Amino acid sequence: MFFKTGRLALRSATAATALIALTATSLNPAYVGAARAQVQAPIVPNSQQPRAQGPASVADLAVGLLDAVVNISTSQTVKGQDGESGPVPMPKVPDGSPFQEFFDEYFGKQNPGESNPSRKVQSLGSGFVVDAAEGIVVTNNHVIADADEIEVNFNDGSKLKATLVGKDTKTDLAVLKVDPKKHKLVAVQFGDSSKTRIGDWVMAIGNPFGLGGTVTVGIVSARNRDINSGPYDNFIQTDAAINRGNSGGPLFDMYGQVIGINTAIISPTGGSIGIGFAIPAELASGVIAQIRQFGEARRGWLGVRIQPVTDDIAESLGMTSSKGALVAGIIEGGPVANGAILPGDVITRFDGRDVNNVKDLPRVVAESPIGKEVDVVVVRKGKEQTVKVTLGRLEDGDQADAKKDDQTTGEDGAAQNVDVLGMSLGKLDDATRKTFGIAKEVEGVLVTEVQNGSIAANKRIAAGDVIVDIAQETVSTPEDVAARIEKLRDEGRKNALLMLASKTGELRFVTLQMD
Repeated sequence: MFFKTGRLALRSATAATALIALTATSLNPAYVGAARAQVQAPIVPNSQQPRAQGPASVADLAVGLLDAVVNISTSQTVKGQDGESGPVPMPKVPDGSPFQEFFDEYFGKQNPGESNPSRKVQSLGSGFVVDAAEGIVVTNNHVIADADEIEVNFNDGSKLKATLVGKDTKTDLAVLKVDPKKHKLVAVQFGDSSKTRIGDWVMAIGNPFGLGGTVTVGIVSARNRDINSGPYDNFIQTDAAINRGNSGGPLFDMYGQVIGINTAIISPTGGSIGIGFAIPAELASGVIAQIRQFGEARRGWLGVRIQPVTDDIAESLGMTSSKGALVAGIIEGGPVANGAILPGDVITRFDGRDVNNVKDLPRVVAESPIGKEVDVVVVRKGKEQTVKVTLGRLEDGDQADAKKDDQTTGEDGAAQNVDVLGMSLGKLDDATRKTFGIAKEVEGVLVTEVQNGSIAANKRIAAGDVIVDIAQETVSTPEDVAARIEKLRDEGRKNALLMLASKTGELRFVTLQMD
């Protein structure tokens, strides 16, 4: 289960119970001894290469960084349904809990018969200063989301009110500003997270469970993690202890530079089990710079709809490996609607950066400057070529508004009821459009029936789908489809790549085995 690690609600009794357990565990000498044993473990026999030991101490590093890390306190007015809420229910408190007296005093003041129109809810998270002269503080968006008031608490106990400069929900980042004249600020710098290696030592500083500045140490467990939290997931995974309240805090390398922003954990209990995730600095620094300049993140836009390149698709296109992003459609009015990139192209490199899978392309495009002319390497009809593209600006809803690009319309008079690969194919005319409810702008060859258990049925092709092209060649009649399939067989191909349009014109690619 994924947890955002910020916004520790102070009203939760269960949080207090968890706090006691965590504190007891952290002070257990057995755990300290086990940790030392791991650090001082002997070198594996037969290894000829000297191995670096873990850091003897991070005390000198930590003392210079603690003042740059802050606690973020927010308050929010919460209303019940229809603008009213009843009394807050009394949490269940374990017998003998030291918090029993506190809860009795607070909840005992409520009258069950009275309504409570609104109440203040406080939350805690973490952040860090990146510009002392301007008073700029970075944190996670979910730490300050919907907050009425934001307060920054410093390591020496000082507090300053903060204003929101801007936020970006897609990367879960927010930029705050405090008055630098009211407090002497200490700032930290972003490092180059692209050079971070799996196994490198890292240090996290944050505000877990509202405890204040807390230092934990671990290693980089993995890179480029996609946890399905947003369109640009590229997280650093670490085993440094990260808990609720750590969100927005920095992940440092051993040079004291920020290589990540702690954001989420996997945990069945809500506490650290050694699987935490941080937004890499290479992604965060660019977004933060744009928020500071424009108050928002401004991203490049290519104007294509994409899907993964499977092994079958790669084979049908004559590619030696299943890498890249397959262009499934072109957005009308987008940057490449002029034909620079075509449906069926596989984008393998963008502006000098490799596109290894379908998730890479949106990220590298978004990080590119608007209006920049870039070189895009595509595989088209089995051959690699480079095209030049000028990027537009991504607006909300651009990808959702994707429409089918214009396709070459075939001639009339084709034969009907041709059976190919488990599909019965027919002519697409006014009558069949009305029968299957197909939009007038869709052109191609109509699938009138699919045999149960056939290859086409296994790929979820259904009656009413329209075959637009096969192996990147447009088809307009059932005979075109049959001829194209036979040609691919003669060429020794095992799979045929079909571009299909739905009844409304949405495009997708499927591969059908021809054996």
